[in-house]
Amino acid sequence: MSRTAAEIATQPQLWRRAAAEAARSAGAGRSRGASGSGGAPGSGGSPRAGVVLPRAGERVAVTGCGTSWFMALAYAALREAAGQGETDAFAASEFPAGRAGAYDRVVALTRSGTTTEVLELLARLRGTVRTAALTADPGTPVVDAADEVAVLDWADEESVVQTRFATTALAYLRAGLGAVPGVKPVEEAALDAELAVTEPLPEALLAAEQWTFLGRGWTYGLALEAALKMREAAGAWTEAYPAMEYRHGPIAITGPHRVAWVFGALPEGLAADVARVGGTLHAHASADPLADLVRAQRLAVALAEARGLDPDRPRNLTRSVILP
Repeated sequence: MSRTAAEIATQPQLWRRAAAEAARSAGAGRSRGASGSGGAPGSGGSPRAGVVLPRAGERVAVTGCGTSWFMALAYAALREAAGQGETDAFAASEFPAGRAGAYDRVVALTRSGTTTEVLELLARLRGTVRTAALTADPGTPVVDAADEVAVLDWADEESVVQTRFATTALAYLRAGLGAVPGVKPVEEAALDAELAVTEPLPEALLAAEQWTFLGRGWTYGLALEAALKMREAAGAWTEAYPAMEYRHGPIAITGPHRVAWVFGALPEGLAADVARVGGTLHAHASADPLADLVRAQRLAVALAEARGLDPDRPRNLTRSVILP
């Protein structure tokens, strides 16, 4: 088993821990008040974690690069669906100049804590808006660059391709929202993930030559992430779109030996449209969409291995992008 595959399999228990950590952090944040900052890094547990979770009513921007950006998109949509407040998501390199004053808090996601674009953005925002970061490594520059930090080092991974840290960070933020209409609690998502890491992958998915991932609302970020995993690990031809945009052009790609994969609820009529053009539909509507992302992660590893690639050493990639 590759290291990447082994780390993918650990996600159910990590999501449960994330939910428990979020509950403790939310309680700590309430006891300190909006301006509190908690303990210092290195003091044990998740340093300054309580205030990383945005408070209801705050206007928030969430940012990151690559996988972290896609998790930011998912969280932003979840937070608005929960009625917690206006929430935007940006790639760190595309954060609008002059927009910082419009937000009460900017939350950055960075597994490595060393990503150049994230660190540059936090430096630019210093003193203009409260910043927070979720990272896997307490010994990296982001700990000093953000006002508050949650270190989920227990979800870190050796793999270059992000899997468990990204989903665990989203589980942590998602659990901090409380109840979200139409979305399962994280603990139930973990149950679905246990099936996702053990059930055999359908042969039609393994034998396909192209995959289009679709989602609506918060699951659009998951669709983008699934497509990225397939490209990173297996060099596969994948695309991702909002589900209702699929019929506005992307359906032209679908045909025999090509998959349309829908995260979450299946839009009315879409199954018939995929069948009409000869494509294969994958829609696991009863499963939590985050658990279905685990299936896509497993598929990426399986395809990489079938193509003679090493998922632990993806082409042209490093753990962190550090620019000169």
